[in-house]
Amino acid sequence: MALNSTSHSPSTHHEDSVPPSTSRKAGGWRAIAYILGNESFEKLASMSLIANLTVYLRTKYNLGGIFLVNVVTIWTGSSNVLSIAGAIVSDAYLGRFLTLLFGSISSLVGMGTTALTAAIPELRPPACHEPSACEKPQGWQILVLLLGLGLLAIGAGGIRPCNIAFGADQFDTRTEKGKARLESFFNWWYFSFTIALMIALTGVVYVQTNISWAIGFAIPTVCLACSIIIFLIGRKTYIIRKPQGSIFIDMAKVISASIKKRKVNLRQSSDHTFYSPATDEELEPTKLMLTDRFNCLNKAAVILDSSELDCQGQPTDSWRLCSVQQVEQLKCLVGIVPVWCSAIGCFVVMDQQNTFGNLQGIQMNQFLGPHFKVPPAWMGNTSMIALSFWIFIYQRLYLPTSRKIMKRDARITLKEKIRTGIVMSILCMVVAGIIEKKRRESALKHGSHVSPLSIGFLLPQFVLSGLTEAFAAVAIMEFFTVQMPESMRSIAGAVFFLSLSIGSYLSSLIVNIIHVATGKNGRQPWLGDHDLNKNRLDYYYFIIASLGVINFVYFTFFAGNYVSSKKAITTGGDLQLDNHSISQSRKFST
Repeated sequence: MALNSTSHSPSTHHEDSVPPSTSRKAGGWRAIAYILGNESFEKLASMSLIANLTVYLRTKYNLGGIFLVNVVTIWTGSSNVLSIAGAIVSDAYLGRFLTLLFGSISSLVGMGTTALTAAIPELRPPACHEPSACEKPQGWQILVLLLGLGLLAIGAGGIRPCNIAFGADQFDTRTEKGKARLESFFNWWYFSFTIALMIALTGVVYVQTNISWAIGFAIPTVCLACSIIIFLIGRKTYIIRKPQGSIFIDMAKVISASIKKRKVNLRQSSDHTFYSPATDEELEPTKLMLTDRFNCLNKAAVILDSSELDCQGQPTDSWRLCSVQQVEQLKCLVGIVPVWCSAIGCFVVMDQQNTFGNLQGIQMNQFLGPHFKVPPAWMGNTSMIALSFWIFIYQRLYLPTSRKIMKRDARITLKEKIRTGIVMSILCMVVAGIIEKKRRESALKHGSHVSPLSIGFLLPQFVLSGLTEAFAAVAIMEFFTVQMPESMRSIAGAVFFLSLSIGSYLSSLIVNIIHVATGKNGRQPWLGDHDLNKNRLDYYYFIIASLGVINFVYFTFFAGNYVSSKKAITTGGDLQLDNHSISQSRKFST
């Protein structure tokens, strides 16, 4: 049985409600204007670096092969995994305002350091005019570069988990007016993000590639400085909530309590008392009931002795006794693990275009006409356009037409979306392998470092990468969100960050394994040479496609069983969730 108490749950990760008098003086659209201004400049800066980092390291640092791929993928993965640390620091210690501020300052210093590497020639190795005789950077030059990238990763860890949540804090969602404003905020947030992304992937990338890397990196540095100034100007308009604890700490407590009570046998007797205190509906709108799944975790909520509670009904040791609410929240997280593993497989594919896709573009004919040179990083626009085009077709054409013809809502289920996304990921790698084979053969035939094949031949694989994101990544983000109770929606983003980071780390691991395995006995390894023409990147793409086939079988026969065939109902409707999911997905995979 469950023991009820009039005290609140010991789970303290929720933030205090803001009194009506406070909410009238602060928050609302006046605060959102500053937040969106800060967010737009910050995204413009960060995406300007992310989109073109591979090209910069290849052309200015003479990096190639395995080391370049490792730097980019490990940095990307670290930026995502540090978001979880940022969420814990924000919820438990600093609060969202200070975490955003310190994260922005760290990003500014990191971006400034990276800009210095472009502006000061002594911080880089000499320019390389002959691909076969490029001088490698010295150790201290790499150290300066990694210092800048490290500060950027730390800054991203503070900014990413807090920016949307801090904007949502400015509205009172207990009222219908507040809920409507929150929905509009998500739409405006996505709009500002898209504009910033388009500017970064077109104008800033063009300046970096064709005019000056120093100017191209100075632009995002100035943008970051502007974002901090705008953020601080609006400080008196914000609703700033105090940190109340992290749900991650609550989960650690459940695991600790379960281990400490591992010898308790719940099957021997049904007369167990479980700690289930009353909760404040404003702080904990969804009260979870005790279930039998992952039964071993239930031991954390068992009251073995009255001494485990104090005179007010609170646990004397929160690392030995947890509430049913805390236990069930951890179960929600454990329940999405099968689909989470499949998500990592999709993100490995999406990760390839940020590194090897750009490297292919560098060694292809980039000229469009006699004078205009297409920056390789512009190929990333293709993925974004394909993603946006599909969402528009689905929301504005497919759904209205299907309702008229079938007289019912014929939405594509989450399971169908994810399965389609996995198929797209397989096709993406197969097409990329075929194009790379054609590119390499063309270069070798003409005896040139750069293939005469047009960079436009990369469009199909980038389009398929965008469709992988449109189907799988957006659906996976939606699945993570709807599977969590309302109080755990922020955890969905953290899990999404973690899957992206593991996808990056796994991609780096696969590259290193293939490099070592294929280079044994003095053979030329498939990957690792500065010149792609000496590699067999096409074989690598086909291996990743094979892993995609394994992921498809795994999802179809196992992980897909954990995805409901019925679409969950979410606040604000499907369009709001898709927009939010798209922005999250594009934000971390570009």
